[in-house]
Amino acid sequence: MRLANSLSLRSWVLTGAVALCFAVSGTATWAGSSTQTSSTLEERKLPMKFSWVACQPNCRGWVSAVGIITADSPKEFDEFARSRQLGGATIVLDSSGGSVNDAIALGRRFRGLGALTTVGTSVVNAAAQGDRASVLPDAYCESMCVFLLLSGKTRYVPPAAHIRVHQIWMGDRADDAKAASYTAQDLMIVERDIGRLAKYTFEMGGAGELLSLALSVPPWEDLHELSAAELRLTNLVTTDAVADVLPHQDNAIPVAEAKPKNADRFVSSAVEGEALPQAAKATKTAEAVVPTGGTAAPAPVQPSQ
Repeated sequence: MRLANSLSLRSWVLTGAVALCFAVSGTATWAGSSTQTSSTLEERKLPMKFSWVACQPNCRGWVSAVGIITADSPKEFDEFARSRQLGGATIVLDSSGGSVNDAIALGRRFRGLGALTTVGTSVVNAAAQGDRASVLPDAYCESMCVFLLLSGKTRYVPPAAHIRVHQIWMGDRADDAKAASYTAQDLMIVERDIGRLAKYTFEMGGAGELLSLALSVPPWEDLHELSAAELRLTNLVTTDAVADVLPHQDNAIPVAEAKPKNADRFVSSAVEGEALPQAAKATKTAEAVVPTGGTAAPAPVQPSQ
């Protein structure tokens, strides 16, 4: 039996090849591309990494966040952000999920910066006119990645992107959830983290429909992909204009921002940017289950302290 510090969600990873390109001039255009697909798949197998994608001189650039959310992700983002001015920056997500509590902590860091969020795969290709920064929109944001998407003050989802949700479960038993046995302690852990996730969802301006949809999908079923209507219903999408999250350098003020719902019902007691306090006892879980198709590997499971 392996132990880890927080609950996690299983994950699936796929990729696509339609590109939303942002040239160094800052002008958005549509194009087709399959560049760097293989390397992106390999990156998704690893713990989440953060990188800055520059598109100077007239485009501000954005943060690329690729991989599985682990216990180290909030700390590594702090290190990444320390030497950069990331207030109001856009974060482009490409993730199959990971640890529940660490995703919540990371999402609070994003909101503390006033970040904007979207989904895609970031690439930079050399061109005669200079490097060309691009976002491939046919990407996947699944499981706890969806709650990172929710942390953006302004949130845009490309029509080609896939946003998928499912239940919280004991990760080390998600492969054969029906046959596994569970203790009262296990049920306490699940209910505790559902409560934390609900509190976070309302703090970020999400709707109860997001929790309802996610918690209705058991681990023995395929993840539920949110339709365009459900993206609106859950308040995951706040704008239909890509320019609102990847603006031109001289038009950096976003047009639409998420407004918190039911703030009087859920008030954060955590200091902005700090991880949620962990239970004194270790929790039984694994990080990420191998996805359908075998395109991603499990994130490493850390032993309990």
